[in-house]
Amino acid sequence: MPLITLENVRLIIDQTVVFEALNAQIQPGLIAVTGDERVGKTTLLMLLAGQHAPHVGTHIGSPAFFWPYATAESDKQTPIERWAQAARVAPAWNQNLCESLCSALSLTEHQHKGLFMLSTGSRRKVDLIANLASGAQVICIDQPYVGLDAPSIGVLREFFEEASDAGKRSQRAWVVADYEADRHLTWDQTIQLTD
Repeated sequence: MPLITLENVRLIIDQTVVFEALNAQIQPGLIAVTGDERVGKTTLLMLLAGQHAPHVGTHIGSPAFFWPYATAESDKQTPIERWAQAARVAPAWNQNLCESLCSALSLTEHQHKGLFMLSTGSRRKVDLIANLASGAQVICIDQPYVGLDAPSIGVLREFFEEASDAGKRSQRAWVVADYEADRHLTWDQTIQLTD
């Protein structure tokens, strides 16, 4: 059974039609959402998470979890504060996983610093961890490798591979949007978006 189903969805943002008659099913496992610039990859994640509502069509299933990347407004927060904020809205926050990923992604010594003091890659790691530790049934990740060093990318690839196997057993899904599906991973499903 799909975890989320989008049926005949029409979505308009700022008077622009982003999706017209979009149909998609989110199955358990590791899912790639791919496509060129401006085809709606991030918008689809927001739609799955209930952050956009279809003008026409239906969204069947509980909303996915999609924690946005930090903005200038959140720059004064520390990683610990950012994770605490995510934990308050996450359905089943996994503090042990948060701490494990913090260590694996070399953020432990930076978790008390303001986000404005961290590199772009480190800031993105903070919010990736918020998504991955959310405990949600469907987790959305937008361009996970941008700004990350090779060891951190390796950590994420290992996590995604394990998540794929675990997802099929636990009825969970990780939806990863990027220009192309990572060829180092085994994808259970690919949603290709086009103009």
